[in-house]
Amino acid sequence: MNFLEKLLDGAAVEWLPLEVVAKIKHGKDWKGLNAGDIPVYGSGGIMGYVDRYLCNKPTVLIPRKGSITNIFYVETPLWNVDTIYYTEIDTLRIVPKYLYYFIKTIDLMSLDTGSGRPSLTQAILNKIQIPIPCPDNPEKSLAIQAEIVRILDTFTALTAELTAELTAELTDRKKQYNYYRDRLLTFEKGEAEWKTLGEICSSISAGGDLPKNFAKGQVDPTDEFPYPIYANATGDNGLYGFTDGYKIESDAVTISARGAKIGYHAVREGKFTPIIRLITLVSNKNVVLTKYLNCILDMTPIGGTDGGIPQLTVPTVKKISIPLPPLAEQARIVAILDKFDALTNSIREGLPREIALRQKQYEYYRDLLLTFPKPEEVEA
Repeated sequence: MNFLEKLLDGAAVEWLPLEVVAKIKHGKDWKGLNAGDIPVYGSGGIMGYVDRYLCNKPTVLIPRKGSITNIFYVETPLWNVDTIYYTEIDTLRIVPKYLYYFIKTIDLMSLDTGSGRPSLTQAILNKIQIPIPCPDNPEKSLAIQAEIVRILDTFTALTAELTAELTAELTDRKKQYNYYRDRLLTFEKGEAEWKTLGEICSSISAGGDLPKNFAKGQVDPTDEFPYPIYANATGDNGLYGFTDGYKIESDAVTISARGAKIGYHAVREGKFTPIIRLITLVSNKNVVLTKYLNCILDMTPIGGTDGGIPQLTVPTVKKISIPLPPLAEQARIVAILDKFDALTNSIREGLPREIALRQKQYEYYRDLLLTFPKPEEVEA
């Protein structure tokens, strides 16, 4: 016997159309309303705040068109626009948040009637079947629903708490990394020699045109296209696709040369092709380590041209000066920062996995608590 069966304790379950337990209401235009503190909801969420409300009781908001899977539960007064419905809920039959949790289990995309933009009609929503436990005893029915809500609220709170803790830990690791990076890369007089990038790099070049043979958007190498193409830092750190040849053989540092990502830099392994809006720095390995060069650029102002869209040029990059300690010291600094970076990345990569795992766990228990026997199952 599972938890739901224990909770029902043999009580019957009645499935009722949504229109029996809640009335679906249209939203209205909010233009012309005065500013206030009452949220205005659309299918994407809160759009603004006004001084009037359409609904002032606990309600479930269900999108009419657009992001139709965005279901909201709101207990405070609100205004809703035409892209989302609110519901007047019969609280003598159903706990509002119980209704919210149950509707979250429904595949609303399967009810989509839109030919382009996703849409849900009032007629279709009204037919959604809602399970009401112990319908002959309203007091017990509401108590069962409230207990389900309490359990799911607990899971929601625990998931949110864990997410906050993991995010805070990632933030702390980043701060720790930045602290040691700043200390390690701040030199006293005589500890490092200042050199321009033009002096310490074997080559500094701007990205060129796309190669003739390439696969745009490819995320992994293949036998046909084994070498990565990098462009201005977009998508996966600037990965554009793969090609069958390469222009840069050595490991190098690339710098985004234009737009919002200007100055973004990263270490690239050898054998790649840089293209538009990317400057590639191949270090003289007898003078500067590639990873050290990338680290010190974090501490170096990299500015673009004034006016219009900012952009970097090769002559400008060549003039940038950096502190250059001996190679052994560069290697020591890189080794320390690599350890901190590995710790930070392990949390950064693990965070989405852990959150997804908790979300699946929550959905499992939610579905378990809200999977009631249907009439044909009872008869069987």
